[in-house]
Amino acid sequence: MSARPRPKIPRVPATAAPAPPPARPADFEDGPDFVQSLARGLSIVRAFDREHRALSLSEVALRVGLARAAARRCLLTLQHLGYVGMRGRSFFLLPRILELGYSYLASLDLTDLAQRAMEDLSRRTGQSSSMAVLDAHDIVYVVRVPARRIMSIALNVGARLPAFVTSMGRVVLADLREEELEQWLGKATLRAYTPHTKATAAALREELARVRQQGHALVAQELEPGLLSIAVPIRGDGGRVVAGLNVSMPYAEGSRQVAQRTFLPALRIAQATIEDAIRRSGWKPGVDARA
Repeated sequence: MSARPRPKIPRVPATAAPAPPPARPADFEDGPDFVQSLARGLSIVRAFDREHRALSLSEVALRVGLARAAARRCLLTLQHLGYVGMRGRSFFLLPRILELGYSYLASLDLTDLAQRAMEDLSRRTGQSSSMAVLDAHDIVYVVRVPARRIMSIALNVGARLPAFVTSMGRVVLADLREEELEQWLGKATLRAYTPHTKATAAALREELARVRQQGHALVAQELEPGLLSIAVPIRGDGGRVVAGLNVSMPYAEGSRQVAQRTFLPALRIAQATIEDAIRRSGWKPGVDARA
């Protein structure tokens, strides 16, 4: 396992294969291919988060909508496998649960290609830098080089944020073909996180057209007041966007100009370095539902 820390994953409202997942029949869960026990076990794991680090059996059952007997069987199985611990009447996740997410990161390889360039980017700008991929309607952080904390949300590897309202999400969404974007928008939940949020499909389409034309996205105070981020796309060897790379900073008067004048050139250097490493390594995304 890598020496880089794989900390806790915060839960944030709203939704990195670089495209929407393939559609499933509405009655898939009633079909023979749906494994109910697996789905229940995964729902149990997702019941725990930063605000719910330890839960009783009743609390788990309530959060996932299962009968106590079914929740108990899932919890005891997860405990037997080493993913869940128990203290008194409370259950909690054990470090072994990180294996599940790390398996994805280990197979991604993109994180290793990007790490050094992102460390240089963070040193050059004095700000935190991140890389994220699209997973349905969220972005998921796969590399994070923190400089200082400027958000109320703790963002670490594995953190999820709604793609439509983030700079990294927008550079990936801007690469979707028209029919892909319409499919994505048809299933998306857009809501205003602040008075500045572009929370309608029309406004988002217009913004994505701008991002596509200029080759970067700048988001100011749309997800959280006092926060600005600027991102560029990372393209794979085939030319499609596989991730977004950003720098975030506190928002203040004139910060837009600073981001574009100072941070964007530094992002372009890191972008070129990472994309060159992708070409030289022959790396390809494991899954591209748009292909």
